[in-house]
Amino acid sequence: MKGIILHGGFGTRLRPFTYTRPKQLLPIANVPMSQCGLNSLKNAGINDIAIIIGGENSYKVKDYYGNGEKFGVKITYVEQDYPKGISHAIGLCQDFVDTDKFAVFLGDNILLKDISQSVKDFEKGDEAARILLCEVSNPSQFGVAQLSSDGSLVKIVEKPKNPPTNLAVIGIYFLTTSIFEVIANLKPSWRNELEITDALQVLLESKQKISYDVITHYWKDTGTPSDIIDANKILLSQMEPYFFGIREDQVIIKGNVMVGKGTTIRKGVTIEGPVIIGENCIIGDGAYLGPNTSIGNNCKINSCSINNSIVMDGCEISCGLKISESIISYNTTIKSNSPKNTIFTLGEDNKILL
Repeated sequence: MKGIILHGGFGTRLRPFTYTRPKQLLPIANVPMSQCGLNSLKNAGINDIAIIIGGENSYKVKDYYGNGEKFGVKITYVEQDYPKGISHAIGLCQDFVDTDKFAVFLGDNILLKDISQSVKDFEKGDEAARILLCEVSNPSQFGVAQLSSDGSLVKIVEKPKNPPTNLAVIGIYFLTTSIFEVIANLKPSWRNELEITDALQVLLESKQKISYDVITHYWKDTGTPSDIIDANKILLSQMEPYFFGIREDQVIIKGNVMVGKGTTIRKGVTIEGPVIIGENCIIGDGAYLGPNTSIGNNCKINSCSINNSIVMDGCEISCGLKISESIISYNTTIKSNSPKNTIFTLGEDNKILL
C-alpha cells in the first residue's frame, strides 16, 4: 500500500507565516505539521510516499524531507502547478500509485490515533474507499457523512447548511484505483476545484462500497493560528519529558519539559510545562516559560513571560512583555521594556522595538 501527502495550497488563512513557506511546514511542538502525517503513514507500515507540492516555496519541502531516507521512508515528489482541489491532486498521482491501494493524508491534519488498523482492514477488504469520521461541534464547516438507519454510509454532503449528522469527513482517505476514473470525469465545484467529497459521492451513487471508522481521538484541521496553538497544546501534553541541555542552579522546572542538546537554562528561570525547547538555545535570567509553549532551535529568551505560544527557530526575545496566545515566526527579534500583556502574530525576519 502506498501513501500520498498533500502539501500544496496557498494557506491564506495562515498569513503572514505562509508568505515565506508552505503552511504544512509550520512547526507544532517543534515538528512540521506534515511530519505528523508522514509518521502516521510510516507507523502503519506505509513507506512508499508521494508528496504533492506546488508554489514558489515548495523547494523548502524538498529541502526538509529530501528523499525520505532520514525519516525511514521513500519519498517521490509530484508537482501541482496550481491548487485545483484534493481530487485533482490525487489524480496527479496515478502513475505513482500504479495498481496499489493507497492512503491520502492532508498535510495540515493532526490526528492522535494510530491508523494501522484502518490500513489493515482496507487492505484485506473489497470496498472502493474507506474514510475516517469524527464528531464535531460545527459540522456545517466540513464534508458531512449521512448514514442510513442500519449505519451504512449513504451520502456525503459538502458544508451543508442543515447537516444531517455531526460526523465530519476528516482529511485522511483510503482509496483504490477506481477513484482515478471518477476524477477524470469529475466536474469542478463552485470553487472551481475538483472536490474529494464529490468524487466519493460518485462512488456511492455507482453502488461502490465505502466503509468508515469513527474516531474519538484528537483531530484538528489546522487552518488558522488558533488551530495551530490548540494543536501545539495537545501534542505537548502527549510528550515524554527529556533534558539534554545544561541547567544552572536556581532554576525551577515543573511538569513535562523537553530540552534539546546545547541549550542552557540559566539561573532565575522558571519553566512550567508542558514546554519544549529546541537545541542551542539560551534561556536567560528572568524568563518564565509557561504551559503549552514551544521554543525552536537557536533562540535567545530573556526577561519575559511566554505561555500558550509558539516561537520558531532563530528568535531573540529580550523584553519585559508578557506574551501569550502568540505565534512568532523564524528569526524574529523583539526588544522592549514594557510590562504589558501582548499577543503577537509575526511572520519571518521581523524586528520589533517597543
